[in-house]
Amino acid sequence: MQIGDRYELEVDITAAYTAQGLCTTIEERFPEVLATAKMIALMELAASRLMTPLLAAGELSVGVHVNVTHIAPTPVGASVKVSAEYLGKPADFYEFEVRLEDAAGIAGAGTHGRAIVAEERLLQGAERRR
Repeated sequence: MQIGDRYELEVDITAAYTAQGLCTTIEERFPEVLATAKMIALMELAASRLMTPLLAAGELSVGVHVNVTHIAPTPVGASVKVSAEYLGKPADFYEFEVRLEDAAGIAGAGTHGRAIVAEERLLQGAERRR
C-alpha cells in the first residue's frame, strides 16, 4: 500500500443505516437519516478493505482511532460514496483520510487509524476482559 492509495465503496442508505435503526427501546426516537455510528462503520470498512493485501494469515486490521465530523444529514434512499485514502504510518498504526459523500456533496470527513493484529491474540485479550 502506497501513500495516496484509495478505496471507494458505494452504499444505498436503508432504514438499517439510520439513527432510528440503532434504537433498542420503543421510547427512543432518533431521525430517519444516516446515523453517525453507521457513517463511521462505513469509513472503517473502506479503510480495512484497502489494508487487506497487507494482512498475513491469522491477521486482521482493527480500528484504533476515529476523528470525523458528520457534516450533513443523508436521507434513506440516497446512494453514498465512501472513501479511504492512505496517508502513511506515522506510528504503530496506518492513517487514512476518510469521507462520505452523497448527491449534495461531502456529508462526513476526517481521519481514521488502523493497526494490524493477530486475531488469536485479540480474541484472547477480549476473553480476559470477560
